[in-house]
Amino acid sequence: MRIAIGADHRGSNAAKMLADKLRAEGHEVAIASALDNAPCDYPERAYEVGHTISSGKADAGILICGTGIGMSIAANKVAGIRAAVVHDELTAELSRTHNNANVICLSADLLGQRIMEKIVDSFIGSSFQGGRHERRLRKIAMIERGEDPSTLKE
Repeated sequence: MRIAIGADHRGSNAAKMLADKLRAEGHEVAIASALDNAPCDYPERAYEVGHTISSGKADAGILICGTGIGMSIAANKVAGIRAAVVHDELTAELSRTHNNANVICLSADLLGQRIMEKIVDSFIGSSFQGGRHERRLRKIAMIERGEDPSTLKE
């Protein structure tokens, strides 16, 4: 899988370790800007990862900041991105199977490295179930286009 990873200064160390792990497992990893401890603004990293996915250069993304919240808000502004803040393996799996999330956002301050690795494994090991969830994704796409999702006719 082609995975884009980005982090602000609070998540850079965790992102480096995840990138190494994913590469060792045979994944192609693209790093958004430098992963260092120099202060930076998370929206820039979120945009880079989001754009890498929306342009087709990556299949999925991982964003890490202090809480994961800021990254999620910023990444979801990129057309076609469905970024979810996840805190455990179950929320990572459900973000994929039910919401077809293509980006997970992690908290460097609240999660340890081992749980992050388990979360990432769950995320990349899951796939979208489709079915009843398809209609909901179409409605999300309508919102992205500025349309009222209640007008969807099946």
